[in-house]
Amino acid sequence: MKMISGGVCAAKGFTANGIHCGIRKNKAKKDLSLIYSTVPANAASVYTTNLVKGAPLIVTKSHLADGKAQVIICNSGNANTCNPDGIEIAEKMSALTADALGVSSQDVVIASTGVIGQRLDLTPIQEGMAQLVSGLNENGSAAAAEGIMTTDTMRKEVAVCFTVDGVECHLGGIAKGSGMIHPNMATMLVFITTDCAISTKMLQKALSSDIQNTFNMISIDGDTSTNDMVTILANGMAGNAVIDAEGEGFCAFMTALNTVTVALCRMIAGDGEGATKLLECVVTGGKTENTAKTVAKSVICSSLLKAAMFGADANWGRVLCAIGYSGADVDVSKIDVAFRSAKGTEWVCKSGAGVEFSEEKAKEILLEKEIEILVDLNDGTASASAWGCDLTYDYVKINGDYRT
Repeated sequence: MKMISGGVCAAKGFTANGIHCGIRKNKAKKDLSLIYSTVPANAASVYTTNLVKGAPLIVTKSHLADGKAQVIICNSGNANTCNPDGIEIAEKMSALTADALGVSSQDVVIASTGVIGQRLDLTPIQEGMAQLVSGLNENGSAAAAEGIMTTDTMRKEVAVCFTVDGVECHLGGIAKGSGMIHPNMATMLVFITTDCAISTKMLQKALSSDIQNTFNMISIDGDTSTNDMVTILANGMAGNAVIDAEGEGFCAFMTALNTVTVALCRMIAGDGEGATKLLECVVTGGKTENTAKTVAKSVICSSLLKAAMFGADANWGRVLCAIGYSGADVDVSKIDVAFRSAKGTEWVCKSGAGVEFSEEKAKEILLEKEIEILVDLNDGTASASAWGCDLTYDYVKINGDYRT
């Protein structure tokens, strides 16, 4: 397996595009994206756990009841959530897309992201549809990735090629996510495509399993959004024998999927609103996987720790504090903690107590853009990782007037 270019267009049979149609006032920012498979594809999706769900998620879930889809359309600038006509608008948006492409509206995955509680006007979408469709191309992943961005500061796309039974397959994805990111899905939209032939049942199994250790292990600000969704389309155009059960082929697919999702997780976490640093908490020595996950998420969610990382302050007590209130079954007297980056590693806590360390060296380590918080529970063999970012002044500035 190797990393390749192409994003959601790396797989055979997929094209994409992104344009500015007028949903957003800033004409320099794209606000409408389209991903299209030349043939119907098997589809799987996972959704936010928030009880308040955007109309696009409700419509998409209905459309994917048969496990099939051919198109993904997504707008930014308006979430189409908590609106009295939300479902109607989402269905009409699906129909507009389907008519333009000559497919069934039931085969359209629809997503929206942006401000909650404002009605979505379909006029700019309708007027921009011809341009959106005519611009579909095999190099359109970047444009599509830009069209789904809100407060994101960077485009997020990645792809890999891998083999199943000697047949080369491709899998790629794009994502948006910068704020309202918290474990159990977040204001995060992820669209993944593959030409690998895999049944809907195994595709859903792969995705549902993978997100437990990837997208559900990110936290930017502790807010679980209303419009989060991860969708994957598999059109089978690589020509491999269909993966319809566990085995070597399924393992190869899972590895490829996980490589792409971890890369997107790191991009999302590193691009948190106002963030200057990517944080990764790596927990080892857990009694169980659940214990390790609980600890990793608690540490990465700590606002006090995130603020300390912004200030490059090796305040390791905040790590222990977050572990202590996590609810995980741990023996605090066994815990070791270290900070690591490209500048080296500094152990700051052994057996639950502080040790002599160089403040100067720790500062140097924590001034880097990517920082690992290493936690060894010394109580078993389970491990887990979670991703987040530092908490900065700019986070408050961005969210103080987000709607206005």
